[in-house]
Formats: sequence, structure tokens, C-alpha cells
Amino acid sequence: MSDHEDEHTIAEDLVVTKYKMAGEIVNRVLKQLVAKCVPLASVRDICAEGDRLLEEETSKVFKKEKDLKKGIAFPVCASVNNCINHYSPLASEGDTILQDGDLVKIDMGAHIDGFIAVVGHTVVVGASKENKIKGRRADVMLAAHNAAEAALRLVRPGNQNFSVTDTVTKIAEVYKCKPVEGMLSFQLQQGRIDGEKTIIQNPTEAQRKEVDKQDFETHEVYGVDVIVSTGEGQGKEAEARVTVFRKTEESYSLKLKASREFFSKVQKNHGTMPFNIRSFDDEKKARLGVTECVSHKLVDPYPVLWEKAGEFVAQFKFTVLLMPSGQHKITGLPLETQLVESEHKIDDPELKQIITASISNKNAKKKKKKAEKEAATVVKNED
Repeated sequence: MSDHEDEHTIAEDLVVTKYKMAGEIVNRVLKQLVAKCVPLASVRDICAEGDRLLEEETSKVFKKEKDLKKGIAFPVCASVNNCINHYSPLASEGDTILQDGDLVKIDMGAHIDGFIAVVGHTVVVGASKENKIKGRRADVMLAAHNAAEAALRLVRPGNQNFSVTDTVTKIAEVYKCKPVEGMLSFQLQQGRIDGEKTIIQNPTEAQRKEVDKQDFETHEVYGVDVIVSTGEGQGKEAEARVTVFRKTEESYSLKLKASREFFSKVQKNHGTMPFNIRSFDDEKKARLGVTECVSHKLVDPYPVLWEKAGEFVAQFKFTVLLMPSGQHKITGLPLETQLVESEHKIDDPELKQIITASISNKNAKKKKKKAEKEAATVVKNED
């Protein structure tokens, strides 16, 4: 359990409301960005527009509460084909122009009062009923999609994190794919995108030893991130420069004026939430400032990772609230499975059962109805 005695959780209705509002915002923005994934579209423009929309949408809620912080919890990234994650180029750097057949992963997060909703979705440019997704693109999309559906059903009170890890691997294998090694999904807590509990996918032996076995519990929230590759599933850094960072809890007396100014803006505008260098007025100055901050661990980089050229990587990410009535998935768009044709399919009865299982807790609902009925009877008798 958390060490924070005064931590607000989804046991409180207002907290649930804030999570759901953040979830609705990221889903709305995601829909708009998916529509922009067309031939000759600029990835940089898609990311910048997404960040603008997240800021605009979050600014419309809880207007009267001036001290309540809200905004971007993870800047929009759009990683194409064999790029695994965190690709969101600056105006001063190279861009990627989308082409027919490109597989695009859109990833983002928003928060209201520190309550974070994250989402990730994969789309193929130009896909339609007349131009279906086939071959390895189809394999990796269905592997990631079905693994995410299984994960949703396994992230529930009483289950352990490694049951998710192992099932995601089994489903990826059906489609001759591999989950990207060492990728982590985190518990979401107020102001923390990387909460205490984690779910690792495709860990090495060393990584498996580093991650504790943990039970999921009622009133917890998770950002579940499933990323699957047609290749070896090992991400490496390449030519793309890092643009997304996050402030740490470390302290250090910065030497350069540019670094001090940069860090002051990070603290004021972003707090503990990840941010993109793009959000600073002077990108060049921000680049200079971030370098000293990273070298002294005041901010952590989110490196842009790549699979081997020619491979494809798909991602589906959602936010789930573990309520007494069952799992409440508050983010994510449905995959148009009628557009995706793979020669592989899941035959294992155990895996099929997991993917199709209900996510509502029928016993909890019965208890709730009974309690409501009893309460109504009491009120009636008092009248």
C-alpha cells in the first residue's frame, strides 16, 4: 500500500470525476489526432496540435478553482513504424511525413488536479474496408490489441502483476511477435505518472528479479501500456533527439543562468509531469538549459527508442480504475478489427476465456443494489 496517509484515491467520488474528465479529454483529442493521420501529414504538426488541444480542453474545466493544477500529463508523441515510443520532434529539428501504409502510435496523457489519464492507440495510414491492414502490420496490431484486452481483464484485485506479464507474452507469440523488452506500466497516483506498483512486459532475467511481485487492490488506478513488435522487441536509441523530459526529486545548484531559468519554468509550469521542450518559447535556450539539468539528474529524459528498420511496432494503452464494481476503463478507442486481417488467431481456450471475460463485478453490483434497496426501505419507513 502507499506510504501517503493523506493520499486521495478513487474511494472518493470527486476523485473518480476528475479521472473521468481527464479520460474524456484524452479520448476526444486522440480521436481528432487519429483523423489527422493521412498521407503527407506532418508528425511534428500532429504532436504540436495535440498538445495545444490538451491544454485548451483542460483549461475549460474547474475554472473557478484557481489553485487547481491541470493540463498535459504526457505530451503527445506519434511514433511511426519501427519507432517504439516518445517521438515528438521540435520545429528546429527534422520531421517525419506520413505515407500510405505507415503504422502510427499516438500516445498522450492529461491530468486534472494531478489525477492522470493516459492513452495510446495505433492506426495505419490509408486503411479502409477496401484497403485492409494485412501481413505483419495486421499481426502486430492484433497481438497488441488482444494483449491489451487480456491485460484489462487481469488487472483486477486479487491478481498479481506477473500474470499480466506472462499473458501478454503468450498472446504476442500467437502472432509471431514479441512484447518490447522491459517496458513498464505504472500505477497512477495523484501527481505521479510512475506510481509505486508496476507491470513489466517481456523482462530479461535480471529485470524480472528487479520487479517485485505485487497484488492489484481495489481503489488503485493503472496506466496499462502494451507495446508489441514484429522484431526482436529490443529498443535502441538512434538518431532522433530526446524532446520529452520529467522533473525528478533530486536537488542540485545549477551553474548556468540558462539552466536555472529553464528549471524554474519546469517547476512552475509542469511540476512532476512530463513535458516537451516544444512548450518553451525559446527551444534553443531550453536545449541548453536541459543539458545541465539532465547531467545532474534534475530531469530525466524519455529516450526515443527504435526497433530494427523494416519491423513494425504497435501500441495500445489505457487507464483503468479498479472500482468495487469492477474495472472501469476510462481511456482508449476501439480498434476497427474488421479492417485488420491476420493469418494467425488465438485458439488457446484459456487465452480466449481471458480476452472475452466480463470486467464487471456482479457480486459487487448485487450488493450495491441490495444496499440501495435497503436504504430506500429505511427512508420509506421513516416517512
